Amino acid sequence: MRFVRRYLVPRLIQYVLVLWLGITVIFLIPRLMPADPVQSQISTLQSQGTYLGPAAVEEMTGILREMYGLKGGLLEQYVSFWKRLFTADFGPSLFMFPTPVIQLIGRSLPWTLGLLLVSTVLGWIIGNISGGLAGYFRQSRILRIFDGMAMFVRPIPYYIMALMLIILFAYLLPIFPLSGGYTIGAQIDFTWDFFRDLLKHAFLPLMSLMLLGVAVNHQTMRLIIENVKQEDYIWYAKIGAVKERTIFARYAMRNAMLPQITGLTLSLGQIFGGALITEIVFSYPGIGFLLYRAIILTDYNLIMGITTISIVAIITGILIIDLLYPLFDPRIRFR
Repeated sequence: MRFVRRYLVPRLIQYVLVLWLGITVIFLIPRLMPADPVQSQISTLQSQGTYLGPAAVEEMTGILREMYGLKGGLLEQYVSFWKRLFTADFGPSLFMFPTPVIQLIGRSLPWTLGLLLVSTVLGWIIGNISGGLAGYFRQSRILRIFDGMAMFVRPIPYYIMALMLIILFAYLLPIFPLSGGYTIGAQIDFTWDFFRDLLKHAFLPLMSLMLLGVAVNHQTMRLIIENVKQEDYIWYAKIGAVKERTIFARYAMRNAMLPQITGLTLSLGQIFGGALITEIVFSYPGIGFLLYRAIILTDYNLIMGITTISIVAIITGILIIDLLYPLFDPRIRFR
């Protein structure tokens, strides 16, 4: 009961408050902007040569305000916004009218989740293992070379890494496709040929995210291991003639992993942002590319829907890792 009262309940309350605050900010920011999305949409139609009389403008204004959730006062709009949110109703997309926004997000979200989960997990595991080895066995020449490579890769932004991979493996060495999630015209089915085509298209976006994740986790873990290596219990184990491999695996790495789990939690938001940029560079059919098209085409409903789903996904992911943390640190369970 003490664990539930002191650890679980406060984090659930914090989750609800942060989620409410983030979604409220999403609601307020577009309404505090000087530009009116309804008038912008009507002006866009008129600039394209569409003639709209006064009666047609008034009717279209009412329809668009209802579609955007801008009908009524601010409080009425806020209540309507939460009602629509609980039913996952973000209205229709404007550039793919009348397709619902939630349907477009449902098509793109699995691509982003697959890219995120694989790149984040692989980058975290490989980076921590290599960083731990480099920090503990500093005399190894191979690990020092790997450490230098991580030092070179870490400052590179996501989009620069993506462009470098495109130039190297799509132009100079045309091994992988330039863009897209699968070959245009390919039949989507559960066959090995289609799965191989998916892997081939996902390789470069995945590598652009994973390489940076490996470099960041490698350097962080190396520094942590170097500090842990000086702790008294490590020296005590060495005096007791415990094998170096056992000390590394059962003592050094176990204690060094705790702050890395926290780092994984904090990096979720940054990785998500990097995935959006990477999808735009590779025209990968995920949430990032969909958001880019929504911004270019001023699709107000789709922008609101994607932003809301992104915030919910990031905050929920952080909560899950935070709740799993006591499994790795027994001090929290028994405190």
